Parts: sequence; structure tokens; C-alpha cells
Amino acid sequence: MTMRGVSYLAVALMTVAAGGAVAQVAHPDRWPVAKSTGLVDPATEAKVTALLARLSLEEKIGQMIQADIGAIKPEDLRKYPLGSILAGGSSPPIGSPDRSPAAPWVETSRAFNAVAMEQRAGHVAIPLMFGVDAVHGNNNVVGATIFPHNIALGAMRDPALIRQIGAATAAETAAAGIDWAFGPTVAVPQDDRWGRSYEGYSEDPAVVGSYSGAMVEGLQGVGGDRGIQHGHVAASVKHFLGDGGTKDGVDQGDTQVDEATLIRIHAAGYPPAIKAGAMTVMSSFSSWNGQKMHGNRSLLTDVLKGRMGFEGFVVGDWNGHGQIPGCTNTDCPATFNAGLDMAMAPDSWKGLFDTTLAAARAGKIPMARIDDAVRRILRVKMKLGLFDPARPYETQPQQLGSAAHRAIAREAVAKSLVLLKNNGVLPIKASANILVAGDAADDIGRQSGGWTLSWQGDGNTNADFPGATSIFAGIAAVAKAGGGSATLSADGRFTTRPDVAIIVFGEQPYAEMRGDVRTLEFEAGDKQALALLKQLKAAGIPTVSVFLSGRPLWVNPELNQSDAFVASWFPGSEGEGVADVLIGGKRDFTGTLSFSWPKTAGQFTLNRGAPGYDPLFPFGYGLSYARPGKVPALSEVAGVDASLANTSLFFARGRVPAPFRLDLDPAVTRAAVDSATAQEGATRLTWKGKGSAKIAGPELSLLRETNADLNLQITYRVDTPATGPVGLALGGGRVDIAPLLGKSGWQVLRVPLKCFRERGATVEEVSTPMTIDATAPFALSVSDVRLATDPAGATCPAA
Repeated sequence: MTMRGVSYLAVALMTVAAGGAVAQVAHPDRWPVAKSTGLVDPATEAKVTALLARLSLEEKIGQMIQADIGAIKPEDLRKYPLGSILAGGSSPPIGSPDRSPAAPWVETSRAFNAVAMEQRAGHVAIPLMFGVDAVHGNNNVVGATIFPHNIALGAMRDPALIRQIGAATAAETAAAGIDWAFGPTVAVPQDDRWGRSYEGYSEDPAVVGSYSGAMVEGLQGVGGDRGIQHGHVAASVKHFLGDGGTKDGVDQGDTQVDEATLIRIHAAGYPPAIKAGAMTVMSSFSSWNGQKMHGNRSLLTDVLKGRMGFEGFVVGDWNGHGQIPGCTNTDCPATFNAGLDMAMAPDSWKGLFDTTLAAARAGKIPMARIDDAVRRILRVKMKLGLFDPARPYETQPQQLGSAAHRAIAREAVAKSLVLLKNNGVLPIKASANILVAGDAADDIGRQSGGWTLSWQGDGNTNADFPGATSIFAGIAAVAKAGGGSATLSADGRFTTRPDVAIIVFGEQPYAEMRGDVRTLEFEAGDKQALALLKQLKAAGIPTVSVFLSGRPLWVNPELNQSDAFVASWFPGSEGEGVADVLIGGKRDFTGTLSFSWPKTAGQFTLNRGAPGYDPLFPFGYGLSYARPGKVPALSEVAGVDASLANTSLFFARGRVPAPFRLDLDPAVTRAAVDSATAQEGATRLTWKGKGSAKIAGPELSLLRETNADLNLQITYRVDTPATGPVGLALGGGRVDIAPLLGKSGWQVLRVPLKCFRERGATVEEVSTPMTIDATAPFALSVSDVRLATDPAGATCPAA
């Protein structure tokens, strides 16, 4: 008997361990065949077999677990013989700050490997794999070349240049002592609200498929050129499978599509990557029709390893195994039985090692499955050259940010720019007097986006990017070479009237779930860039907008105020690439949209070929000097409530932004005061007696943010010291912050969301993201309240 084509026996065999929910089962015979190339050969397999026979069960289990350098020390490897370490988005090298050059990274890698390779009784020396999210260059390391994010690269339609970018990224990664890049991302984003949209090359599976194999070849090399000795690293094709199709664009969510759609759209990047010899594939946090990918045997084992012929190993994502029903971060035999070969257990590695070892001894994980996982891991380590101690690129720090690599990145910037509008103002004459305005004009961190020196790409200054060029600096250099000039004025004010103004603005950096949005309206409710454009327009200055973003956004008001509008995405460290196309006319625009551009802020799932397809600018659109075109006046009705955009900013610039509000008990009063940076940019809260000040709003789920170690961050000043407890609460979990409020002047308080959960908060349902209560006279000025990722000084006070 069958149920929608699935046998009842298959359904029974694939039932999820917890709760009896029926898992989503794939049919391997419907999937494309793609055989790995260059990973399996008799000589390598013989060596793997011999080595496997020497390993104890403890050493085998160790190979299957990866820890983050922020939660493990090299000496821990003597007791726990793990197979891999990683440096998460904000994890620094040993004894160094997060923003470090190559040398501390090399030293960190060597320190861990020195213990792993020790000759000691009862230990088989096996080199570690060291992985990082080198997703647009070796973006963890100061001085590296930062390439445009994938959404920009998709606009180039140039697989050959992608291959060069992969090779340059590999060389700079190997030069920092790292041998594994967690990329490329081959997601096919279908809802632009998704916070990882910029990690996808395109909404079109054909574009993604044309790039995935080329990037793998660039990272890993081809044929005899492979391996760490040749400056190549292992690739990790991610995230298997369907991460770009989650419902409502929610990161780590559920992709609710039939199997044919999963194959046609979301699997497009995998066959070319596997054929190119991809060494690893990373499993997705997301689900397919309710079944977590980390536990989906039919996809990980039957499809990926079986039908597609993938011969490398499958690695998990950050504690992704802990999201499987019935599992925790420290206990999950089900993920290995489903086909995961190496679990990414950044801070849970020790507990997971112990429980996985116990499960293996109890027969809960078959020995054949363990041996298969370890064989795959050892195969990759051998093919990568890790058993050869030579590391020639570690003695070549000049690879980081080399002139050749920066030239590749500059070319990619120029090719990825998409001209959306041009009413004759472009190209700008090289001899022109150019005003460069906007808060992102001279900010390399802003133009680089997320996954840049820190997980979220925040906290960066231009000093963190030696050798890089901001967009303003690039414009100034090109203008000077052409006999013109460029003046920086972030607020658009000028003394000498310019011939033209280039305004650089756009999204703030973000990564993963912190980039999820509810509307595609740019600057919903806070139109600072639009005000600047109107100011210059009113002065009669021709305006050129350079828009930084990780996705297409509804910018109709900004388009209307611009004489020219350029989608520059997040171009990375080589700002001169923007000037190369805008100024002088020697180079034309060639980039075309790889994502459809929305006509309203509510066109979330606007994809080529979809029913009712009606974009403002369609997939493939892109003007040029050779192919001009005008854009008429556009409707400025967004179509979506702007307040829906805000899920993490609770107080700023002296006000509580929608959809939140400030509720005060009768004993608490408020008054506008100056902040450290702005007139009346803060609010003084004064307690005359027992009472509370509460920020309330729509219900939020902060589960992902809590698991990702985000903080509730408050910028404050004590005006009248407290004489008793001062409670800070989020969602019902309360701590006493009075002992932390002793310093004078403006201060920043960071309390981890986990702290509130430990005090009883239900983080899945938070309608009061901040409550401050006191029982005695007390006054506190507040200028900013938000969710933030910066861990510096984060404190969990007593309840």
C-alpha cells in the first residue's frame, strides 16, 4: 500500500524518533546522478583502510566531532582526539584579538595540530582539519582581500572569474594556516526576506549551477594541482538542502515544497559541485516539509551519497544536530545514523563525544556507519595533503591582500554593478568636481557586509582593512587621475558647488537570522538616505545613488530622487571597482540582475517564471551606456506596514521605534535629554517610587537569537544612583543590574539572552523585550536598546 507514492514500510522506517512525526522521504531514483571525481582511488583507499584498522573506537568517534577554538584548548586533544576544529564568525585565534592578521591564525593552527600529531602511547597521529567561513575571501583575517558577496557575483554571469576568486580565496586561506573553507553557498533564495539572501548567487537555479563547480575547482584545485601544498583548501558546498526556500524567508525554517521542486530549484548547485570533486558538503539547519535536514537519512544518505555519488564527508552546521526532535546539542546518535559524518559541536563537543562514544558501545550507532564516516573523513584529509607536513603557503603572508588578488576583486566589483536608472548623468566626466556623500561612502566595513572580521560584520573600522579602498577613496583616486576632484561630506553639505553628487547608502551589515526582515522596504520608518537625496536634489545637484544591499529592496522613493541609481550590493574591499565604471566612460556596465527587483515592499517571493510575475526590474535587467533606458516616476506606496521591519531595535535617537512602545507606571516619568552623540537623543527615566518602565510590542520569537548568543544591549547613563535593586527583565526572566550601574557617564550594558532564559524567560514568545523596575528613587537615561552580537563585556547578573 502507498501514501502519496511512499510505501507505508518506508514511512515507518523513517519515522522521527521523537513524537512519532512522519519524516519527509525522498525518492532517490528521481534525483540527478553526479559522481565525485578524483576522491576515490585504490592507493588512497588502501592507506585509509590500514589507518582505520589502527584506530580505537575513541579515536574514531573523535574524528566525527568538530569543536570551536573559542571552547577548546590544544591540550584538550590529548584526552579528546577530535578530528577538526573551526573558528566561528567571531572566534579569535589563541591569545589574540578577533581582528588579527595571518600570523596568529597560523600559530593557532600549528598549536592544535602539534598536539594532534604527537607521538604518544595509545594514540594514532592524524592531522586536524581547520575550518572557517571564508565565504567572500578569507574574511576572518585582517589584511585579506574581501570579494563581493555571492549576490553580486551572480550579477556578473562569469564562471571563469568565479574560478579565479575561488583560487585567490584558497591561497589567502592556506596562507593563514587554514585548510577548509565553508563555501560555496549554493542556496537558491526564493524569498528575499531571508537574512542569507546575499549568500546565494541567484534566484535562478541555472545561474547557481553554472557557478558551483567553478568555485569548487577554484578552492580545491584540479587534478595534480589539488591540496594544501599547492595553496588550495577543501570546499564545503552548503547548505544541503533547500535552505533558500524556507517559508516566509525565515532562517533555519521549513522549506515546504514537493520533491520535484526541491530537485529542480534547490538541488541545482550540487551535481556540478560533486562532479568537480567537492570534498565536503554541509547540512542545513532548515527542514524539508517538517523534517530537519540534520536527521533526514533519505536525503543525506540515499540521495547525496547514494544517487549523487558524493564520496567526501557531510559536516553539520553550528549545533544543528541539536535541533532534531529527541536530540540535544550534547546527545544525538540520530544525526550520525541519518548520514552526518562530522558534527559541528562548537561548544558542546565534550558532551557529544561522551554520549556518541556511549551510543557506539551500546550499538545505537552501527560500527559500519562509524567506519564509513571515518573513512570519508580520512579520505578527504589524505586527498587534501594533510598527512604531508609541508605547508609552504604558511610562509607566504604576502598572499593576503596581494596585488593580484585585489585586481581580481576589483574586476569582480566592476562586473557586478547593475545600473537600474540613468537619466544622462552617467558616466561622470573624469575632470568633474564630485561630492561624495552618505554614511557608507568612506566605510569599508559597511561596503563589505556580514561575515567580515566578525560574524555580523559589525564593529569594523577602516583601520581594520589595511590595503583596502573605500568607495570614496576609490572615487577620489580615479577622479584625481582624470584631472578632477572628489570631496567627502557624509551629510551632503558643501561650500564649493559640485558638478555631481555620488551618495553611498544602504543596509547595515548582517548575517544569518539577524538579516531576516518582514518587509522589503529600505529604511522603513527612518528615511535618512531619502532626506539626503532630497536635500541635494533641492539644491539642483545631479545625484547618483550607489546602493549597498544584500538583496533587492523596495527603494522607489530613493529611485525617484536619483538621476542615476546603481545596485552595488556588498562589493567588499576594493572600492575602486565602483569608480572604474561610474567615472570617465572608459568602462561600461555589464552586470545584470540575478534577482528580480520588487515593485512593492510586499513582493517577497518575486522569482522568474512564477505565476503573476510582475517586478519593477525583471531578472536579467541592467542598463548600460550602450543600452540606455529611462525609469518613469514610480509609486511611493510601499504596500506593507513599515513597522513590521523592526524586530531588534527597541530604542534609538530618543524614541521607541514602531512597532514597539514605552509603557510607564505612574511612579516613573520621562524627559528628553541629550545623548553622547545627539541633541535630545536620549530619554531620562526617573523613579519616584516603586514602578517599572516597559518596552512592549508584538510577540517575537527570540529562540534562534538566544541559541546564537546574542545580547540585550543598553546604552545608558546613571543620573541618580539606585539605593536598592534595579531589575532588568526580558520576556519574564529578570536579573538585578544595580551592581553594574556604578560608573559615571555613558556606558553600555550587555546581558546575554541566555541569561534571561535561565531566569525563566520564554524566549519563543517575547512581547516585552525590556523592562526596568525599581523600588526606590532612581534616574537612568537611555539612548539605545537593541539586540546585538558583540560579546565584549557581556554579563549575566544575579537574579
